[in-house]
Amino acid sequence: MMKYVSNIRIFVRVLFVLLATAAGYFIGSLNNQYLMGTLVGSGFGVIIILLEIGLLRTQGVNVVVAAIGLIIGLIIANLLASSFLPVPEFPLVYLYSCLYLIFGYLGMVIAVNKKEDILGMFSFGRIQVRESKQEEIAFKDKLLDTSVIIDGRIADICEAGFIEGTLVIPRFVLKELQKIADSSDGLKRNRGRRGLDVLNKIQKMVDIPVKIDETDFPEIKEVDGKLVKLGKVQGAKIFTNDFNLNKIAELEGVKVLNINELSEALKPVVLPGEEMNVHIIKEGKEFTQGVGYLDDGTMVVVDNGQDFIGQKVKVNVTSVLQTTAGRMIFAKLDESK
Repeated sequence: MMKYVSNIRIFVRVLFVLLATAAGYFIGSLNNQYLMGTLVGSGFGVIIILLEIGLLRTQGVNVVVAAIGLIIGLIIANLLASSFLPVPEFPLVYLYSCLYLIFGYLGMVIAVNKKEDILGMFSFGRIQVRESKQEEIAFKDKLLDTSVIIDGRIADICEAGFIEGTLVIPRFVLKELQKIADSSDGLKRNRGRRGLDVLNKIQKMVDIPVKIDETDFPEIKEVDGKLVKLGKVQGAKIFTNDFNLNKIAELEGVKVLNINELSEALKPVVLPGEEMNVHIIKEGKEFTQGVGYLDDGTMVVVDNGQDFIGQKVKVNVTSVLQTTAGRMIFAKLDESK
């Protein structure tokens, strides 16, 4: 459905440029200026399309303030231009054009930069600005990378209601996911299809808006590089569980939401001296050690637990070690057993 809407939008934009070009050709033909009219018409159409794209990506309050600034600038330009009317030989057309362009532009730029001061003149203006900034931060777009889509936990987080804002799937990420799903390697093919199923599940969630972003950077080959560039350009956050992408994005100043870090933060806190039951499943690296795992996947290394492989034993926590790979718990057998 989203792909269909995107194609319709592209068709309408192309049609508008063609109509603007035809109109320019017709107007130019009145003075035998066919080429000039065609170029002006097509240029006008392209400028309008670029303006539309820019406005769609701009915060609503900025558009309103810019419009107010433009109106005020044009009014000032008109007042200044009218003072030259008594001079009949002066080239008023050029003067009007310059004044309107200069003051219209200055009106928009100054109004946007002084947005808080302008809105502050009205009642509750400053409160509204602060609220809009908080909403902008909370509802900022989140870009999904391939790894986090295949991982699948993002769907559970969305279903739990912890995600605000729009989830953005870049077209180049979707292409990579489709390429993985069409791979001749069975494992890769299953991972790719799982990712597509996860996207379908998220799209069916009513409270989670999802959109496909057509922006691409042909000069960048790697998908991770494209994703970081897109996040930097749009000021969006990146959802990932890729350690390398996380580091690259941080170096580029792009905010990252790492699901692995979220998972680690949600694990229950274990303190030395606490008791727990662990099912020992294999030998540890050191002599006499046994290794088990908690329900959340946390590794528990039990001293003198080698003789209890395959059994569930009661242990006392001696220390907790946080590593880049996750959390490790060291314990010893409960002596009261």
